[in-house]
Amino acid sequence: MLDFFTIFSKGGLVLWCFQGVSDSCTGPVNALIRSVLLQERGGNNSFTHEALTLKYKLDNQFELVFVVGFQKILTLTYVDKLIDDVHRLFRDKYRTEIQQQSALSLLNGTFDFQNDFLRLLREAEESSKIRAPTTMKKFEDSEKAKKPVRSMIETRGEKPKEKAKNSKKKGAKKESSDGLLATSKVVPAEKSGLPVGPENGVELSKEELIRRKREEFIQKHGRGLEKSSKSTKSDAPKEKGKKAPRVWALGGCANKEVLDYSTPTTNGAPEVAPPEDISLIRGTGPGGQLQDLDCSSSDDEVAAQNTKPSATKGTLGGMFGMLKGLVGSKSLSREDMESVLDKMRDHLIAKNVAADIAVQLCESVANKLEGKVMGTFSTVTSTVKQALQESLVQILQPQRRVDMLRDIMDAQRHQRPYVVTFCGVNGVGKSTNLAKISFWLLENGFSVLIAACDTFRAGAVEQLRTHTRRLSALHPPENHGGRTMVQLFEKGYGKDAAGIAMEAIAFARNQGFDVVLVDTAGRMQDNAPLMTALAKLITVNTPDLVLFVGEALVGNEAVDQLVKFNRALADHSMAQTPRLIDGIVLTKFDTIDDKVGAAISMTYITSKPIVFVGTGQTYCDLRSLNAKAVVAALMKA
Repeated sequence: MLDFFTIFSKGGLVLWCFQGVSDSCTGPVNALIRSVLLQERGGNNSFTHEALTLKYKLDNQFELVFVVGFQKILTLTYVDKLIDDVHRLFRDKYRTEIQQQSALSLLNGTFDFQNDFLRLLREAEESSKIRAPTTMKKFEDSEKAKKPVRSMIETRGEKPKEKAKNSKKKGAKKESSDGLLATSKVVPAEKSGLPVGPENGVELSKEELIRRKREEFIQKHGRGLEKSSKSTKSDAPKEKGKKAPRVWALGGCANKEVLDYSTPTTNGAPEVAPPEDISLIRGTGPGGQLQDLDCSSSDDEVAAQNTKPSATKGTLGGMFGMLKGLVGSKSLSREDMESVLDKMRDHLIAKNVAADIAVQLCESVANKLEGKVMGTFSTVTSTVKQALQESLVQILQPQRRVDMLRDIMDAQRHQRPYVVTFCGVNGVGKSTNLAKISFWLLENGFSVLIAACDTFRAGAVEQLRTHTRRLSALHPPENHGGRTMVQLFEKGYGKDAAGIAMEAIAFARNQGFDVVLVDTAGRMQDNAPLMTALAKLITVNTPDLVLFVGEALVGNEAVDQLVKFNRALADHSMAQTPRLIDGIVLTKFDTIDDKVGAAISMTYITSKPIVFVGTGQTYCDLRSLNAKAVVAALMKA
């Protein structure tokens, strides 16, 4: 049973809605618009929202969206057929109202579609019931069971396969002699007055049938074949012995007759090839050699007359075909965009975008443009490229803007520290970028407490201690009225990271620190014990912001890391609403030139914004993401 079916325009006007089991479809449809349509993630035509599965179809020509919702636990096979039927009927029935494309005409229009929809729904449900359940094939009915029996049945006189293969390896002379022998063997049977055939009770083997057909063919065409073979043998006699090497003069040869090594013609006329040779190889003489091109004036005129109309027709057709391809007079189809999208997909993969993400992006662009009328004097390539650029910019634009400075000031008003937790795999630069963010916060006048919760890696605490000393030298207490601006909270190695983070947050609250930056140990996404410890740290301390630190060097691995980190945080969390990753810190961005595809992969798979971008080794090398600049670098050839 369907929960709902709704039809609305891309401008947000609901044209018609069917309420099934659910009371309201506002929440799921708004989630679909917010998470899929506005974020250009239309690669898949399905979307999951809580306990519902939503399937949708876009009509780009009339700017319509068709959405059906049903329970996720149900398997409704007729949903796709129902959407197609409703789309076709609704579009044909209300074409005049929709083509006006004005908000007033859509608001004033009456779309009485209830009876038609119920009829289509009934037909779709009945068509799914008519389908007979698939039964498993028995072994006795399979080809494998019949094969041994078939191999045992042999006709009389049939040769085994091995002997047949050996006979094929023999030369052509043997085959011709076999054909002559076949005539001698079959003729006595005919002379005896007993016609050979299955109707007279005499069964022929395959070999005998082949010999009989060969005999009939030789009787009809044997004389012609013998004459042609004799003529070819007499015309092109083979010279015995080794030919002397051709000697060329060092300075070339001025006489053209010396270079003519072709056979002389008889009586000044070229020899005419037999008809069968012309049919096989046009324009060749005996032996496959090219004949001299000798055309008369009349032949030239005929050829010119034959080629002029086609040439003019081809040029006109090419001109009009080019204009027809440019002028926006037809709607785009999948076939028109297929070659362009294939090139775009390969280009994105070459720019370090994950392969699955590149496929979904191109599919989303195809769904967005299919059926849409092209603009005037615009090509398919430019239209697809512009749509892909818009989609990439929209993906990099965050759904929720992360403004740390504003959130820190809000936490100050509530007299509590703002807590940020850093997580990621090994060696991506968590501690280094934590120090960069600390410097950025110090420059904005906030005091920072660094919690050393990486109690596994040797030298992790010492690295943070060095950063703290350097940052303290850049912002000494005397420049801030005697207030300590940056301090390290550490308890050594081998301790519980969640307990150290809890003590650091309590210490920051008592000492009046504005921000607590929690450094965690690097861990692989497949390490279940370490991921459980990270989920425990986040659940117990409830930080304000969880940042995933990832490298810009990775492609497909970025997708795997983010998906498994989010899944592990959700699985190992003890809270009802688990805390997942809130933002991304993209490091080593200065080492990739224009291969910036990791930024697209990370934001596409999580819908989380890239908060900071690391571009160097100093504290000042921290930037915010410029979506248009990244897309320009990505689309650059």
